Formats: sequence, structure tokens, C-alpha cells
Amino acid sequence: MTTTLIPILSAIAAAVVVLILTPATMTLARRVGAVDRPSARRIHERPIPRLGGVAIVVAFLVPAVWFLPGDAAVRGLIAGGVLIAALGIADDILGMQPAIKFVGQVACACIPVAAGLTIDHLTLPFAGAFDLGVAQYPLTVLWFVAIVNIINFTDGIDGLAAGVVGIGATTFAIIAASLGRADAAILAAALAGACAAFLRFNFNPARTFMGDGGSMFLGFMLAGIAISGVMKSAAAVAIVLPLVVLAIPILDTSFVILKRIKHGNPVYSADTTHFHHRFLAIGWSQRRTVLSIYAWTALMSVLALAMRFVPYTDGHGDWSPGWTALLAAIAVMGLAGAAYLVYVLEILKWRSEPVVGIVRRRRARDQEPVAKRPPG
Repeated sequence: MTTTLIPILSAIAAAVVVLILTPATMTLARRVGAVDRPSARRIHERPIPRLGGVAIVVAFLVPAVWFLPGDAAVRGLIAGGVLIAALGIADDILGMQPAIKFVGQVACACIPVAAGLTIDHLTLPFAGAFDLGVAQYPLTVLWFVAIVNIINFTDGIDGLAAGVVGIGATTFAIIAASLGRADAAILAAALAGACAAFLRFNFNPARTFMGDGGSMFLGFMLAGIAISGVMKSAAAVAIVLPLVVLAIPILDTSFVILKRIKHGNPVYSADTTHFHHRFLAIGWSQRRTVLSIYAWTALMSVLALAMRFVPYTDGHGDWSPGWTALLAAIAVMGLAGAAYLVYVLEILKWRSEPVVGIVRRRRARDQEPVAKRPPG
């Protein structure tokens, strides 16, 4: 019951709390000035409150605190998550230098690590398991900070971060439950429920944003759940599954950072080179863009679930041709999706004109009366 019913109840409870609290956070954001205003880089065209992350955090904490036992590592993860949410909320309201925010992220990551939540070993196909020794501590901190910023970078278009994290958290909940890791399954389910309900207010056209308080919290919890619910397994695919589930935001962030380094820009500088910006530049709507990325994320999650559940070996090292072919077919579809995205968004010649300018001029042109439009 612990690994099945309680995670479901956790997801429902978190979803209900988000639906109740989010309107209140919208009012609060307007009162304290935490409002995202249109700018040259932003896609939205009206001020939007950005404290929706407060509702996500509170909604997650209700089932997490109620159902979970007093495990030190779990308490450390939750404490670190609350603190990094507070860091993000402070940034949403007051603004914060990137360097200060980075130091804060590292400090928050040290809390669950100090409580014993670490990547203490790796299990690699054909190589077996090996302990990381003292390297587990900096490696785990790096993992937390990386996923926090990857999800934070993903939150650049209506509903994208909430949907991607919701799909990933659902996948982690299923995998953790199958491995008998009840704590991780409950946390992941609560995260998924909160994200699903938040889309009621955040899907295009968004009425509120989660802000850094929400996106950094989601990334932090997702990183911790991946460690406690998946990477702790002795299975050969343990280290691979989280990377597969998070492949899209990881790939997006990697391209963006490499491009910034190539052009000599700081890696923390804001720009319009993310996948979702590029989709908009080639004429896709926000909804089509987000739904397409959802679909690709879901496909990668199906691949991760197949790697966990499909019996492609018989337990003695012998491969099953039929099951292996099914797993390979799913993998090929995932790679085909990646190849399509990279081809359309990276290999085709990139417009030098800012994405938001293209989208806004096209939108303005479409709204002009026909008689006033220039010929052609």
C-alpha cells in the first residue's frame, strides 16, 4: 500500500492545495511587486505575477510532511528544497546577482548531502558497480546545482517547466515505487500532482508564473528524488534512467551554454537561444511548441520505463530478441525526435534577428486590418 496508494493520495493532495492557493499567490505577487513585465527578451505582452512557486512549495510540503517518516536524508532534502525556494522567491521580489544566487544554490545543495543523500556509487553497464569515495560529495552537490539551473533555464515559456517536471516526476514515481522506495515515490508523486494542477494557471495563456522560487525548487527536488529513488539502485541502468528522463532540458541547456561560451558571453546571461525560442522563430505557436516538447519528454520517459520494466535479458545475461527489438524501437524513436529537433533548430540557418521581435512583428501584422497591410 505504501508504494502505490499513498503516492496517489500525495499527488491528489498536492494538486488540490495548488488549485486553492495559486489565486492567493497571484494577489500577493501584485502587492509586493513580483510581476514579470514585458521586455525585449520576454514573449508575454502584459504584466504577469510570478510567485506561483509559493503554491507549488506549500502544496508539495503538505503530503510530504504528512506521509513521510523522519528519515534524516529525506528531512535534509526537504529542508534544502524549502531554503532554495526561499532563495528564488527573494530573487523574484528583490532581484539578485547571479554569483550570489549560485553560492546560495551550492549552500542549499550541501544540506541534503550533509544529511547523507549522496551519489555514493555508480553502476555502469558491462563495468559493474564501484564506489565513489569522497568524490561522492562534490559530485552530488554538482548534480543538485546542475539540475536546479537546467529546470530554471527551461522555465521560459508558458507551462513548459511545470509540464516537463510533471512528466519527469511521474516517471520517477513509477520507477521508485517499482524498486520499493516509498519515500522517493511519495515525493515524486507530490511533485507531479503540484505541477499538473499548476498548469491550470500556467498553461498558455498563462495567468501566473512560478518564478525562480518555483523552478529552482522543482529542479532541487527532482535532483534529490533521482538520487534516492533511482540512482541508489544496483541495476545497471540506474545512472542512465534520470539522464534519459531529463534528456530534453539537459540537451537544451547544453546547447545554450556552449553557444554562449562560443560567443564569449557569460553562461548566466539571458538570451533567446533556447529550444522554445527557436521554435517560435520558425513560426510555431506557444501551445504547439510546449505540446511538442511535452511529447518528446514523454517519449523519453517511455524509453526510461521500458529500460526499467522490459525484460530484455533473462537474468543470466542472455538477450531476448523480441523484447530487445521493442526496446530498440523505442530508443530509435527517441533518437529520431532528437535528430529532428537538432536539425530544425540548430543545423538550419539561424536568424540573426531577436526571436521576440520576429514573433511580435508577425503577431502585429496578423492583427492589422487587411486594408492597412502593405502589399505582399
